[in-house]
Amino acid sequence: MADRPDPVALTAVVPRATVVGMSDAGIVERVRELRPLIRENAVRAERARRVPDEVVAALTGTGVHRMNVPRRYGGYQTPLHTQIDAFTEIAVECASTAWVTLGQAGVSYIAALFPDEAQDDFFTGPSGPDVRIGGTLVPGATVVPCDGGYRVDGASGFATGCHHADWHLLTAAVAPADGRPQEGPPEMLWVAVPMSELEILDDWDVTGLAATGSNTVVARNIPVPAHRVLPVGPMLAGWTPSKANADDPFYRMPVLLLFCAWAASAALGLGRAAMTEFTGRIHRRGITYTFHERQNEATDQCGASVYEIRQERAKRRQGAVNERRGWFPRMFPEEVNAIDLGPAQCVGAPAPHPHLIQELTMADVAFVVTTIALFALVALVAKGVTKL
Repeated sequence: MADRPDPVALTAVVPRATVVGMSDAGIVERVRELRPLIRENAVRAERARRVPDEVVAALTGTGVHRMNVPRRYGGYQTPLHTQIDAFTEIAVECASTAWVTLGQAGVSYIAALFPDEAQDDFFTGPSGPDVRIGGTLVPGATVVPCDGGYRVDGASGFATGCHHADWHLLTAAVAPADGRPQEGPPEMLWVAVPMSELEILDDWDVTGLAATGSNTVVARNIPVPAHRVLPVGPMLAGWTPSKANADDPFYRMPVLLLFCAWAASAALGLGRAAMTEFTGRIHRRGITYTFHERQNEATDQCGASVYEIRQERAKRRQGAVNERRGWFPRMFPEEVNAIDLGPAQCVGAPAPHPHLIQELTMADVAFVVTTIALFALVALVAKGVTKL
C-alpha cells in the first residue's frame, strides 16, 4: 500500500488568511508566481511519481481548487477561460502538476452535481472549499444496494492525484442485491468515498506524466450512504439531483466538453514550453550544410506558418459567427466575440482578442508535438528500448 500525506495537514501548511477573502480575480497571476517553484520540483516530482507536498500546498493557497466549487461554500465558479489560463501556466513548467490540478478542480465540478447533502460533506469538511477530489470514469468497481445505501467493492485505476486527495469518485456498476445475473447493461454510478477509506496500490510506474500519481485505488466492501451517489448516464444527459445548483447556468454546461477544454490546457502549456525552448535554441545553433551560423537568421518558417494560419482562420470567420446560438454564446460571450473577427478584419489588422491567433497556433503546435512524441514512444516500445 502506497503511503500518502494527511490532506488536512497539507491544507494547514497554507495559512487560512491567504485563502479566505480572496476571489478568482488575479488567480492566474497568483498561479504564475508559483512557476519557479513548480519548475524547480518538476524532475523531483517525476522521480517520486507524485507532486511534492509543498507544491500542492502552494497551489492550494492560490485558490485554484475553488474554481468550480459553488459560491455558497466559498467557491469561485470561475469562468472557463480563466481556468484554462491558470492550468496552462502550470503546464508550462510541469505537465504532471497541471494534470493533477486540472483533474481535481474538474472533479469538484462533478461533486457540485451530487445531491446537496453530499455537497455539504465535500465542501464543509476540514479542507472547506479547498477540498481536493479525485475521480475517474474507469468502471472497475461494483456497488450493491444495502440498507438504504450501497456497498462498494473493487478497484479504480488511473486515480490521478490520489496521494493528496480528500475524496475519490469511483465509477461503479450496480449489481443485483440478490446476486442474480444482470439483465442488460448495468447502471453506472459515481460513488463518493473518503480517501482515508481506500487503499492505494503502488502500481504507477510509467514513462510519461509519472508525477501524476495515477495509482489504482481499491475499495473493500465500503458502505456508502445513498446521498453520496450520482448516476452517470442521467448526469451526462443533463440531469442532476442537486436542487441548490439546478437553476445555476454555471452547472448546466456539458461535463465531457468541459473536461476536453480543461485537458487541452495541459497540451497548450506544453506547446508554449516547446516553442520557448525552440526559439531560445535557434539563437545559439547554426544550420548544418549552410552558411547560417544562427538558425534565427534563416527564413522565418514559423512566422510564415502563423501567417498562413491567420489567413485560413480569417476565411472561416463568417461560418463561426453564424454559429452564435445555444448555451455556449450565453455562457461565454467574450469567447464568441473573440471568434467574430468582423467583415472588415484582415490578416494585418489588430484582432479584437489580440492573443486568440497565438493561442490557437500554440494549440496546433501542442498537437504536433504530442503526436510526434506518441509515435516516438511507440517506436521505442517496439524496439524494446522502453516499456509502458
